Amino acid sequence: TLSAPKPQPDGSPDPRTPEQICAAAFETIVELAAQGLADTTFSAKPTNGLLWTWSADNPALGGDLQNMGAITEATAKLLSCDTTITKIMLDPNGVPLSVGEAKRFFTPGQRKALLVRDRGCIKCGAHAGRCQGHHLHHWADGGPTDLDNGCLLCTSCHDDVHHHGWDIIMGFDRHPWLIPPASIDTKRRPVPSYHRRTMRLDDTAA
Repeated sequence: TLSAPKPQPDGSPDPRTPEQICAAAFETIVELAAQGLADTTFSAKPTNGLLWTWSADNPALGGDLQNMGAITEATAKLLSCDTTITKIMLDPNGVPLSVGEAKRFFTPGQRKALLVRDRGCIKCGAHAGRCQGHHLHHWADGGPTDLDNGCLLCTSCHDDVHHHGWDIIMGFDRHPWLIPPASIDTKRRPVPSYHRRTMRLDDTAA
């Protein structure tokens, strides 16, 4: 269930408090209700768009999200992984100086390909209908929107990657691998994605 603890990829207990687990579950419920997902084909184009304004004088502050207020750059990247986002740079008087292109989400075909390869969240195994497309190398930093630069993450695991030290790399096998933070593994050894950690012999054809 959504409120159940989720062990870490190495089998260690869920480090979140009961309150954090419940908050993450509530966030997932609200997100699914907003998306109106009745199934988990994970092939539809995201319908939500974001307007992000930021200061030309101090872009490192992150800026403001429409109707939400101040956000960090890391949060902006999390939110824009799999939706459209329009960046507007403001001068000190709040006058727009430039408008960035609204982009960049995975196409329906790419989303189907991510589903076939990852099957669900690569960290915890959550069902694909609860997942978002994540850019391993963010498009804002020049990363492409393609299968080799994408993976599926549920909302809470997506937050772990953007805010709590988890990294993801693409292996030579063209599957995503998780890199835990040093607080979990001091050597930061790569861990296979969830369905490859739990793969059975009759799954190998996939």
